[in-house]
Amino acid sequence: MPGSPLPTSSTVPPEGRSAAAPSGHGRSGPRTGPVLATASLCQLLVALDASIVNIALPSMGDSLGFADGALPWVVNAYALAFGGLLLLGGRVADLVGHRRALLAGLALFGITSVLGGFAQTPAQLITARAGQGVAAALLAPLSLTLIMVTFAEGAARARALGVWSMVTAAGSAMGVLLGGVLTDLLDWRWVFFVNVPLVLLAGVLAVRAITTARPERTGRLDLVGAVLGTGAMCALVYGLMETDRHPWTSARTLVTLGAAVLVGIAFLVWEARFASAPIVRLGVLRARTAWTASLIVTLIGAAMLVGFYFCSLHLQNVLHYGPLAAGAAFLPFCAGVMAGSMAAGRLSTRFGARATLAGGLLLAGLGMLWFSGLGVDSGYLTAFLGPCIVTSTGVGICMVANTAMGTSGVAPHEAGLVSGLLNAGRQCGGSIGLAVLSSLAVAATRDAEHTGQQPLAALAAGYDRAFVVTAALLAVAALIAVLFVPAPAPKPSARG
Repeated sequence: MPGSPLPTSSTVPPEGRSAAAPSGHGRSGPRTGPVLATASLCQLLVALDASIVNIALPSMGDSLGFADGALPWVVNAYALAFGGLLLLGGRVADLVGHRRALLAGLALFGITSVLGGFAQTPAQLITARAGQGVAAALLAPLSLTLIMVTFAEGAARARALGVWSMVTAAGSAMGVLLGGVLTDLLDWRWVFFVNVPLVLLAGVLAVRAITTARPERTGRLDLVGAVLGTGAMCALVYGLMETDRHPWTSARTLVTLGAAVLVGIAFLVWEARFASAPIVRLGVLRARTAWTASLIVTLIGAAMLVGFYFCSLHLQNVLHYGPLAAGAAFLPFCAGVMAGSMAAGRLSTRFGARATLAGGLLLAGLGMLWFSGLGVDSGYLTAFLGPCIVTSTGVGICMVANTAMGTSGVAPHEAGLVSGLLNAGRQCGGSIGLAVLSSLAVAATRDAEHTGQQPLAALAAGYDRAFVVTAALLAVAALIAVLFVPAPAPKPSARG
């Protein structure tokens, strides 16, 4: 049942246990520190590689001779493989064992990073990035799964989720800065080579921290469901990524997104009616906490990616910041996420998940609305720093509170499934939000140009519209939290 404690270690199925499973008394096992370090390093790899190549793209294009229009696939190949395989990655970890799945994912990430660093042709580089995306689809849900099965619900899990959420948000921001530093001081190939020591460190920690190498009983992988689910996710992510080149009303976009919907429906029907061992047990979503958290994280994912994207564009295209300066400008964002993540556990204990989650979402929304005032003459200290701190603090609070709420009461043998759902929701939310709001921003820029505004002012007006809509999405998420997140159980009254 939602909100019920995790089973005691004596009732945890072997396939769900990593390290030392939490006891029913709310204590974590003796290896919680190494497990958290392993999960955080895996999540850092995933977050860094979603953004670290962006600044290096021009150097990659010049070095390898990319054709016109092919360079964005260095980014898209990672996003497509990652988004398309997330559900499968979460379920595979449940079936084969957490340590085996983690080591396989780390090995693939390390190998493809080396191949990317030594790539001599565009095809080799894009293939390596796709391989990194496959590895990330295994590591991302598994990093959250490790926390779910190692830390008992309550303050211990909230603190661990705070660290995990901080790494998720800060890693993306740091990726921009690190990519610029490595490209300027060394070579673009080092944005791949830098992963190797992180992979090795995470592998050593995983061997020491995760004690069950394989489950004692294994399930069967739902191959039909895997093909249908992966196909639906890939078609959706691909269709959304291509809307910058093909309009929403074009035949190509309509066919791709229509195929995603049809294959998605086939996937749901198969999982509900025919699969003997479904890759996604739809009954999990009957729990109010699970479907509410999945819906909210989709909106959070859209807000985070869109906000980060348009803030970066404003700094570089309107205020003329260089890549390194733009990356450094986001360091306060990392600090705000850290502060919000660390405060989320205490706030949830005092005010409950509903109030904490709604409050964090509203705070992030207010920050996004504040960003909508950015203009061509906006200074960093006077107009950017304030909303950056407010937004990031709210993001840190709501990410931790939502993840803790969504993973409450989940059976350990389905931890990977729920982790995959939450990660898939965030990834799809980001893809959908970026595609839709990019179109809105372009339309707003054209409208501003038609009214006679100067190009930079019109560009800023387009970004501002995206910030306003993003604030509205976070307000909707806050409303969902108020309406559907379970209220905290009343405390028993003291008897004299």
